[in-house]
Amino acid sequence: MRLLSPIRGTRTGTRINGTALIVTGLLATLAALAFPIWSYADRSATGLDTLDAQSVPTRFGPLSATDRLFITKVRLAGLWEMPAGQQAEERAPTKAIETAGEHLVEGHTFLDARVREVAARLRLELPNQPNPQQQGWLRTLTAAKGLDYEREFANILRRAHGQVFALVAQVRASTRNTLVRGLADDANTTVLDHMKVLEATGLVDFDALARGAATASPPPGTRSPAPPGPTASPGSATPVTPSPTFSLPPAASSPAAWR
Repeated sequence: MRLLSPIRGTRTGTRINGTALIVTGLLATLAALAFPIWSYADRSATGLDTLDAQSVPTRFGPLSATDRLFITKVRLAGLWEMPAGQQAEERAPTKAIETAGEHLVEGHTFLDARVREVAARLRLELPNQPNPQQQGWLRTLTAAKGLDYEREFANILRRAHGQVFALVAQVRASTRNTLVRGLADDANTTVLDHMKVLEATGLVDFDALARGAATASPPPGTRSPAPPGPTASPGSATPVTPSPTFSLPPAASSPAAWR
């Protein structure tokens, strides 16, 4: 029997070990390349899964969590912007500020009636008080005087409308619910009108708006109404009530003609 020399056997073992290392390395590389593809596919399905999980069926079409958040924000906008508008009408430091205040009151009186109608038909609860941030804005406006008031009014309201405008566009583009789609149409018209009339004051700082948008952190969370269920409908939201300082007109069935 022929025996291998120790040197030859060592070389053969080295070649085998080297081949195993190469194969192992190739397998690890393929796994690393495949993982991002698998991970991306998993993430791409997550958004759809979330949409389906957070949507509920209604006779007007599926109602998503974003739809419900939008309805809440329309209601909240009226709860603080109508008092702010009436304050501007009463102070009336300039005609431009007075006109902007009139548009705020008229537009949000109309939208408040619309959002309460939509919420009632979808059996959603609505807030009856502005959120803490909005209450802070009202306090800032109330405390400001003279030109400071005019600038605070124009810029606080314009910034807030810009944030809502982005949500309106998102909802209008993607909602599957006919009631929400109609409300988004009305909100789009109203919010755009308010943005324009606030800009017409000549006091809006567009550089500050752009910088703020570029560095903005996520806005404070707002609880969206619970989805409709088999329980009895919640109590209907009351019309916006007058604040201790500023009275409000009754809800309108249609917006007044824009001036």
